[in-house]
Amino acid sequence: MPNYKYTAMIPARLGSKRIPKKNIRYLLDKPLIQYPIELALSSSRFDGIWVNTESEELGQAAIKLGAQFHRRPASLATDTATNRDFTYEFLQHHKCDYVIMLNTTSPLLRQETMKRFLGYIDENEFDTVLSVIAEKEETFFQGKPLNFSLSEKVNSQLLEPTEAVVWAMTAWRRKSFMEMQESGINPVFGGSLGRFAIPKDEACDLDTEEDWNIAEGIMTARQKQSGRRYMEL
Repeated sequence: MPNYKYTAMIPARLGSKRIPKKNIRYLLDKPLIQYPIELALSSSRFDGIWVNTESEELGQAAIKLGAQFHRRPASLATDTATNRDFTYEFLQHHKCDYVIMLNTTSPLLRQETMKRFLGYIDENEFDTVLSVIAEKEETFFQGKPLNFSLSEKVNSQLLEPTEAVVWAMTAWRRKSFMEMQESGINPVFGGSLGRFAIPKDEACDLDTEEDWNIAEGIMTARQKQSGRRYMEL
């Protein structure tokens, strides 16, 4: 088993438009930024846990929560800046074998899922690993069936699953990412690519108020931990 050096990077702008100030907004009993920090701290695999933000105030709050503060340039804190841009800038300052991007917008991730994700990297030689949800549902793309035939109906469990990238966790091999970026190749999906399926109830991506309500509902259900109940027959 390789002894990779993993660094956790948590991107978090203070400003956001679709959900204003989402990273400091409380989701149940914690601000959103606290969830990925605590998730990373629950593992012994990370050599460093960094919140990547343009905000001095948010960076100092991250330090109080147990993370470290990487201050990105203001030019990389705009709505047009991509993870390709700010990850490359981050990797210029932090040496590691892999950077693991943990998004604040995926607060439903469990420790066991992250453990399996890191184990998946350990067992393979990928340059990039994306988190996905695998769906066994009849899926159309541009009006055409993608994973099923219109000429017959098969049970959904027999379908080839489609996979949607959810960005809850992403891993990039530092050396490969930097080489591709400096060669003008998009490193975000670059090199040998692995896909790691996460449970559906951990895949909510907070982009809208509707997403926020869904995440809050799932978290509330987890806290209740009520037993299964059935109708009397």
